[in-house]
Amino acid sequence: MMVIPAIDLKDGRCVRLRQGDMTRETMYSRDPTAMARHWEALGAPRLHVVDLDGAVHGAPRHRELVCAMARAVSIPIQVGGGLRSLDDIRAYVSCGVERVVLGTVVWETPSLLAEACERFPGAIVVGVDSRCGNVALRGWTTLSGATPDEVLASLTAYPVAGVVVTEISRDGMLEGPDVAALRRAAAVCPAPLFASGGVTRVEDIRAIKDVGRGIRGVIVGRALYEGALDLPSALAEARA
Repeated sequence: MMVIPAIDLKDGRCVRLRQGDMTRETMYSRDPTAMARHWEALGAPRLHVVDLDGAVHGAPRHRELVCAMARAVSIPIQVGGGLRSLDDIRAYVSCGVERVVLGTVVWETPSLLAEACERFPGAIVVGVDSRCGNVALRGWTTLSGATPDEVLASLTAYPVAGVVVTEISRDGMLEGPDVAALRRAAAVCPAPLFASGGVTRVEDIRAIKDVGRGIRGVIVGRALYEGALDLPSALAEARA
């Protein structure tokens, strides 16, 4: 299982939000590219980058920055936030980003997901973000009315490279992951799962790993930036 540092971009800076609220940010760096190099130096196997401004506005806002980050490190980068078209996907893949994470567009235009998987095999990841059992869209500002399990089960028709499952209520709160929800997700999801939201301690890594079937990685943000979780220790636990 992998431990993947998250780099969230807002106004060109590296930040973390609490529960997805754009008004509740903490800035950790004005140089996201340097932060990418930092996590690579500590052994990160890949990076999870989120264009927060893009997610809210419905179009990438940090493409040049993300592409610069991809050129600056040798480890794979996956990026999400505001991708709504095949052109958005192509622009990222052509500049060295290994995978793109699609969220809102999966719900609103499922035909685009099918075409994206065909045109960019191995490069498409789906993001399923939920708030208390309801899938959230458009930068977590709108609730869809669907449950995560319903969306995950529908992905059987698409050859996606993975699925990132995020519990928004725990994101950035250092309160631990929702392991029960991850067990439910693993039972219905046809693709490799990546858990996100609330991971704080080495024990959380162990609990997620114990879910077993289908869990390929865990994405960690605030706990790494504030020192609650040490990346080398987390990586060692994930490999144990």
